Amino acid sequence: MKQFFTYTLTLALALALVSTEASAQQFSKRKQYNTVGVSLNAMNYFGDIVPKASIPSLRFAATRPNIGVNFSHRFAPRVSARVALAYGRITGEDSKAADKTDGDARFRYHRNMNFRNDIVELSAVGVFDLIANRNNYIKRPDFVPYVFAGVAVFHHNPKGLIGNNAPSGLDKGSYVKLQSLETEGVSYNLTQVSLPFGGGVRYKLNRSFDIGLEIGWRKTFTDYLDDVSQTYLSDTELGATNSAKYYFGKGITRTDDITPSTPYTNFNAAGSMRGKGNEKDWYIVTGVNLNYILAPSVKSPKFR
Repeated sequence: MKQFFTYTLTLALALALVSTEASAQQFSKRKQYNTVGVSLNAMNYFGDIVPKASIPSLRFAATRPNIGVNFSHRFAPRVSARVALAYGRITGEDSKAADKTDGDARFRYHRNMNFRNDIVELSAVGVFDLIANRNNYIKRPDFVPYVFAGVAVFHHNPKGLIGNNAPSGLDKGSYVKLQSLETEGVSYNLTQVSLPFGGGVRYKLNRSFDIGLEIGWRKTFTDYLDDVSQTYLSDTELGATNSAKYYFGKGITRTDDITPSTPYTNFNAAGSMRGKGNEKDWYIVTGVNLNYILAPSVKSPKFR
């Protein structure tokens, strides 16, 4: 799966770069145009709090909304550049994602972690159309598949829900910011860089409007979108007087063990695995976008 994503990204960039120079030479400025748009999307994530401890695994019931606005400029028959600002949420919960009857998943079920993370993303991508438009915007093709790739900066802030079985003294039922608790002794940055890439299809509604369906992956360079990555710390390392830190660092052992005869004890001992730190987290955005074409102004020729 990693190789598939890497090859897709590389191919999209290569196609865009090769075609830009050749196409731009035969695409006059009078045919170039800008668009503004809005998008309504669904947002998911790949990480440590998913059904399977692997990147392709996600829990569809954890899907949350994402909204965005964008601006794009067409440079050539196949090539455009797009800048977008989006806001959305990802979530995860061990009690719903991990199968308690699966021996390989039960440590995650007992880990009993949960999170939600609101993400604000600013992205810049190159868009490569698989069907060229060598005319003006009015004569653009009715149906156009495309691929895109680029770079993004995003701000995130994972939070955990304090459950009813949390230690006394906590505000049960509320969310607490996790990064400042350093649940694994790591202080990670809340502003990160990602590599967005994917594809979609665009349909011409009328002279001025296009509607499209798009799916895009975000390759991040952090494993802390869910605040889970490495190993458990000891009570001393966490700070035993901080009940919130103890709760999120150690987890609460469930009362409904898989089988009473084989309880999963000591799973959260200091140094034992808390997350799969060898893989970074991803998030994915899928949705519909509506774009309005800003008709280019036509300058009258000058006569002498």
